[in-house]
Amino acid sequence: MKKRVFSGARPTARQHIGNYLGAIQNYVNLQQEYNCIYCIVDIHALTSLEDTSKLPENISEMALDWLAAGLDPDKSIIFVQSHVPEVMELYTLLGMITPLSWLLRVPTFKEKVKLQPHNVNYGLVGYPVLMTADIALYKAEVVPVGEDQLPHLELAREIARRFNNLFGDTFPEPQAKLTSFPLIAGLDGAGKMSKQSGSSIELALSPKETIERVMTAVTDPARRYRSDPGHPEICNIYSLHRFFSPSELDDIASQCRSAQIGCVDCKKLLGQGINAALEPFRQRRAALATKPNYITEVLADGAQQASVIARETIREVKQKMRLL
Repeated sequence: MKKRVFSGARPTARQHIGNYLGAIQNYVNLQQEYNCIYCIVDIHALTSLEDTSKLPENISEMALDWLAAGLDPDKSIIFVQSHVPEVMELYTLLGMITPLSWLLRVPTFKEKVKLQPHNVNYGLVGYPVLMTADIALYKAEVVPVGEDQLPHLELAREIARRFNNLFGDTFPEPQAKLTSFPLIAGLDGAGKMSKQSGSSIELALSPKETIERVMTAVTDPARRYRSDPGHPEICNIYSLHRFFSPSELDDIASQCRSAQIGCVDCKKLLGQGINAALEPFRQRRAALATKPNYITEVLADGAQQASVIARETIREVKQKMRLL
């Protein structure tokens, strides 16, 4: 029997090529080997969203991107987190057995406090418990993560282990499936591509808009003039060529180092490479965008399937905690 995978993503903004390369393509591939549950975690998004006016649109856009990329509702359960309210019930119950000290030591919490010091909310502290509830509610056995996310999954394992020790064997301790989540450089050259920093290239952009976005990118900081030799190894544009122009990589590096091409030329080549790579995706996305009812039906059907699993888990949890 195939093992069950769970993974989720926050709909805080439209998806970008970093999400596509780092997670979405992996989601598609996992469908061949596992029973997959993919969740648009809108409740998680509330820990950092103070303005929720665009949340419904972001949810629809994320679902559209996932389906266009190849997530198959006949192979995977695809739904919105809040549409299965049992997750909040399990979140509360697991919160009753999770020591506060465990949550305060999570590196992500400290990072988020620095990013949003004006909005250090209860949900931010309890984020790992909600994440555990997401996984445990569906008794997922495998969670795809990069190495940097291993501490978060280990905490989920600790919470599941603590519940099992207190109330009897109930939840599998989810195992990490280490996957290659490449670091996709942002256009600002300041780190990874991010929705919040405005350094991203959104999947929903047109080919023209994509090239316009690429042309705004910071490049080799040591190259001031067109005639200066470049240093591709420190250029974030060259790092993106690794994914979108792999067959031309050596030529681009050579021409950059010898100043045969300038940064503007390099950006244009990248824009063309991105557009060529995303053309099939964009065609499928455009076709799906004409069928909004289909997107709604996929999410509703996914929530219905997820609810069957969730209700059974909550019933079992309440019985073991002597709440039933």
